[in-house]
Amino acid sequence: MQKINAAITAVGGYVPEYRLTNAELEKMVDTNDEWIKSRTGISERRILKEEGKGSSDLAVPAVLELCKKRGISPEEIDCLICATVTPDMVFPATANIICDKIGALNAFSFDVMAACSGFLYALTTGTAFIESGRYKKVVIVGVDKMSSIVDYSDRTTCIIFGDGAGAVLLEAVDENIGVLDSLLKSDGSGSKFLHMKAGGSIKPSTVETVLAKEHFVYQEGQAVFKFAVKGMADVSFELMQRNNLTADDIAWLVPHQANLRIIDATANRMGLPKEKVMINIEKYGNTTAGTLPLCLWEWEKRLKKGDNIILAAFGGGFTWGATWVKWAYNS
Repeated sequence: MQKINAAITAVGGYVPEYRLTNAELEKMVDTNDEWIKSRTGISERRILKEEGKGSSDLAVPAVLELCKKRGISPEEIDCLICATVTPDMVFPATANIICDKIGALNAFSFDVMAACSGFLYALTTGTAFIESGRYKKVVIVGVDKMSSIVDYSDRTTCIIFGDGAGAVLLEAVDENIGVLDSLLKSDGSGSKFLHMKAGGSIKPSTVETVLAKEHFVYQEGQAVFKFAVKGMADVSFELMQRNNLTADDIAWLVPHQANLRIIDATANRMGLPKEKVMINIEKYGNTTAGTLPLCLWEWEKRLKKGDNIILAAFGGGFTWGATWVKWAYNS
């Protein structure tokens, strides 16, 4: 009996219109364009400015675009998994809200929280649902409204993050294509280097925590950078090794867009030239769970059926991983 594989059959994406440029940040904090570009590779990032709008509002157009491309109704979706660290609310799940807004009446849905690796974790989970034969159409969303948890008086973090969403549709195929292997890892001891200090059950929200600015991203940049370079590069190389893939076999590396130097280190470890690496960090910054699907969305027309793609990410937690996808269609 032919093994069922889960293939990506459609991609959607969305970024807000407002561009927060390095020049604007220069007016807000003690920084400059050259300093930001040399350390991160970022020139601008998109920000969702409208009052009362959250991550679900970024995700909805991405999922609807995906449905339109594939020619399906939202009612045909069996399951929707949303990877995010900026949910609309603590509960219900943002995935539930997305389904309500798009009319996915027959889908069960839930959130996955694994920071920047969230999309890979969700993609691997959704793949298992398809491979089991139980579900036919599973949507994976990666979305974050990072501007909602960024302190724009902190020059070490406010330069990095942006808002955006991407989504993919997984469907069953009986060819040797699709999501073929994943290597996912985590290390909770890294939580002290990258987290939000308050708002959880350990330290619930109070007037004092708000005044102390403890509801924003806290990051020890040097420590995170050191772990990210090694983690993302090593796991990508290990995934290639265990599947007997060489640099010549890989059409594209889809790296998490956190920092240009981390991306370069990962590509070098895999032996890949820059022209095989998807990079859009200069336009969008780090959209956390949104970076990987946004890359697929932007490069979709350049992807060909049978292309070997490695997706790699590293995030707070620490979480990290890599996934091998053999692309399923020509645009």
